[in-house]
Amino acid sequence: MKVVRPALLVSAMMLAGCASSGSSSASSASESHWYNPLSYHWSALNPMNWFGGSLTVTEQGVAGLSSTTAMSEAAIGKALNNDYQLRQGMRTQNGQVVDFWQALDDGKLKLVINGQSSVERIEVLDTAAKSADGSKIGDLFSDKFSKAFDNCKLVSGLDARDVECRAPGSQHISYIYSGEGHGPEGLMPADDTLKSWKISKIVWQR
Repeated sequence: MKVVRPALLVSAMMLAGCASSGSSSASSASESHWYNPLSYHWSALNPMNWFGGSLTVTEQGVAGLSSTTAMSEAAIGKALNNDYQLRQGMRTQNGQVVDFWQALDDGKLKLVINGQSSVERIEVLDTAAKSADGSKIGDLFSDKFSKAFDNCKLVSGLDARDVECRAPGSQHISYIYSGEGHGPEGLMPADDTLKSWKISKIVWQR
């Protein structure tokens, strides 16, 4: 008489559970369910998805984007785990035509990626994103700075009336602050004015 090992019984029960869970749609909520490994979404193992896919801006880059990422749809998509719709655009900057990529989620703009052959600058507009020091869009200027001198500069280009400030202790992260009361064009707003301005973008720069 053969002895059936308990481990074999457990394996058989697990296999039966896998088969039945896929075919029975009327199982009650109180029953135990086994998942089928073949139908498991392995993208859930990506750290970006553990906390709702929120982005983090670090000294190295944003999510999987870094200075070594090529400025191509395939490379950018792979670096972002193919979680975003990518849209290419171009604009004129300092008399030159510059290409860029936009990353969208449900039609909402989350990232603007700039560079030539590889990624050079990433502008983060996702309100769920955070920088390495915990800063996020909507934070006040006064949360990080008491004055603009030696910390900030006026933004050139499309957002010429905003202010860009380097994150304390960082070589690659900065914050774009926007607000009311800009004052004369070309002049840095007073510190008393800036203290109520808020982060509108988090920027990574190579």
